Order: sequence, then structure tokens, then C-alpha cells
Amino acid sequence: MSNEKQVVNFSVAVNDSYRNKQGERVEQTTYFDCAYWITPNVARLLTKGTLVELTGRVSPRAWVNKDGEPRAGLNFHTSQIKLHGGSNRAETVQVTAKAENNSIAGISTEDDLPF
Repeated sequence: MSNEKQVVNFSVAVNDSYRNKQGERVEQTTYFDCAYWITPNVARLLTKGTLVELTGRVSPRAWVNKDGEPRAGLNFHTSQIKLHGGSNRAETVQVTAKAENNSIAGISTEDDLPF
């Protein structure tokens, strides 16, 4: 970014399942586009398959694709990321409203990262 701020853009998959009228189990995956503006260091922690809990706000977006068709979607502006690991490991990257220099307000780790 021009003002030296960095953003980490990533997608999160949410898996869900339900039973249809025939009693068959239907698996459904929804992908959410996310942005995290607090610190670019979080990019090394966000790997495919990592279980995360996000806090933030949703905003709409609209664009025209390369074929000229209008498209719309939702962006999730992430303010807190909590990583859930195997055993009891959890790491939280959290921002407070008073963070002045866009740095990490707090990181707590109970265990080493498995990767």
C-alpha cells in the first residue's frame, strides 16, 4: 500500500452438512474472502487446513468481471484471529481499539506451532 500499511488477504472455508428431505447427508463448503490489516506477520500462521476463529465485520463489495458481468460478494475485515491447534494450543492475534501504530496488541501461545 502507498502509506506503508500492509494487508493480508486470505480465504476461509466453512464446512457444513445437513440432511435433505430424502435423509441423505449433504456436505456444503462456503468460502469467505478475508482481510487483516493489523500485521503482515500473521500470514506465516495462516496455512491451508488451519482451524481458525475470526472476529471482525462484514462489508459488501461489487465489481465487474472480465466478461463485463456485474458481480457481488462479501468481505470479512478481520480484527482478531484465534488459531486452534491439535492439543490445547491456541494462539490469539488481537487488536485493541487504542492500538496506535497498527502493531499486535497481544499474542499468547500455549504450545509451539506444529509446522
